Amino acid sequence: MSFTAFAGHKYLNLETFKKSGDGVKTPVWFAADPANDLAANAARLYAYTIGNSGKVKRIRNNGRVRIAPCDMRGNVLGEWVEARAEIITGAEAAHGDKLLNKKYFPWKQLLNFFASFRGRGRNGFVIRPA
Repeated sequence: MSFTAFAGHKYLNLETFKKSGDGVKTPVWFAADPANDLAANAARLYAYTIGNSGKVKRIRNNGRVRIAPCDMRGNVLGEWVEARAEIITGAEAAHGDKLLNKKYFPWKQLLNFFASFRGRGRNGFVIRPA
């Protein structure tokens, strides 16, 4: 499956799945890895979320996700695409965070600043074609 539909978009609607199989949809910021063509199987989209969020629990339990380009309110603007999500750490997480910081400058830096006072961790994740 190709991620070309996400070029030029600021948000993607991420559907993760509960153990019951029910889907939970959430709009998130994302950044594409420019080293990989969005049309290729090597395409990578990076995103992050609060460390103890439901998304993290659901992705750890089941990496199958569906994604679609959307607006900030989650209104879908294109077709749903099957994908795989994985929580990342270390160098890959730092790489994804760098891409997100660049794409969402200065908003992400402001959110990072205020989040530092809350003491809530964050988890990065990568989305790959299924």
